[in-house]
Amino acid sequence: MKKINLYLLSFFYIINGVFHFSFTESYLPIMPDFLPFHWELILFSGVLEIGFGVGVLFDRFRNISLAGIILILILFMSVHINMLVPENSFGYNTPLLVIRSLFQFVLIYWAWMNRKLKPAV
Repeated sequence: MKKINLYLLSFFYIINGVFHFSFTESYLPIMPDFLPFHWELILFSGVLEIGFGVGVLFDRFRNISLAGIILILILFMSVHINMLVPENSFGYNTPLLVIRSLFQFVLIYWAWMNRKLKPAV
């Protein structure tokens, strides 16, 4: 079951990373104005998601990849919170945006629970 979970986690982040390249234009409007280099940040975050998604499949890189996933999820929270400001919501339903923001914590928990623990001495 643990392996299936890791494969699902990996697939989720690899696919999301690919989306950053395939649908770059759709990410541009939701980028907060206070962040520079929108296009580059979207592509860079796609690279990170793909890299971390692949990394979780290897014992040697799992913990660093999961830490990276958690870090980018925390950073992505700025985009989700920015969309909660009415003029930045792009017409999306506010309750849906709140759920989307809260879902980040579910994703963080998913990554956290998959870390490889060292045996207690």
